[in-house]
Amino acid sequence: MMMYMKAIQVTFDEALLERLDRDPAVREHGRSAVLREAAAEYLVRKEAEVIADRYRAGYGEGAAALDAELDGWTVEGVWPQD
Repeated sequence: MMMYMKAIQVTFDEALLERLDRDPAVREHGRSAVLREAAAEYLVRKEAEVIADRYRAGYGEGAAALDAELDGWTVEGVWPQD
């Protein structure tokens, strides 16, 4: 599958751009690659926040108790051999 990239324009203040350009990963891979990775990580983090918010909304004050009750359950189970 071929992925097409779309060029966009992003505005940075000079101090932030200078800091970015000093980073070794930016020097090795380029600004675009580092900013794509940062954007992808941001979206993953935001999705996790949304899930956590929904979890808290669904379980309210009982969320912490439920977390404690379910903590470690995966090590208790016996999983079938493949």
